[in-house]
Amino acid sequence: MLRFLLIFLLVQGILFGVEMLQPVQTSIILPWTSLLADSSSWLMSAFDPNIATSGKVVRSTLNGFAVSIEPGCNGVEAMIVLLAAITAFPAPLTYKIKGLIWGFIAIQGMNLLRIISLFYLGQWSQALFDWAHLYIWQALIMLDALIVFLIWIRYIPGANQPPSSKR
Repeated sequence: MLRFLLIFLLVQGILFGVEMLQPVQTSIILPWTSLLADSSSWLMSAFDPNIATSGKVVRSTLNGFAVSIEPGCNGVEAMIVLLAAITAFPAPLTYKIKGLIWGFIAIQGMNLLRIISLFYLGQWSQALFDWAHLYIWQALIMLDALIVFLIWIRYIPGANQPPSSKR
């Protein structure tokens, strides 16, 4: 358990530090955030033609309301926590890669729902937008990472085998 905790904290510290570097922000984080804005806009445009994006901003062309996807709202931090947990846990490398792929899909899928719901909630009520943004969705994204990790642990090959008894 101590080994897991130390590796988990070390990997998180390194990755959060790397994420903050300006070259990483410019070449990875900001393009990723723009892709999230474009993806959410594309999904919303299926039922709402009044959507436009510019970089990390999704805006209604009907009423001008806009959301800007800022650091902490792009799912990167939740992925860092999941990556640190999966890295620290003893499991076969191929299984770790599968866990990260499924985790990425789960976290970013949930994040797209977050962006879309906040976009429409903000047009309805600023107070509810602020509350959902700061409390509900922050917790749900991290809870998503935790649930992915717990499911991943549950299905590690050999993890559920009873210990063999020596005769």
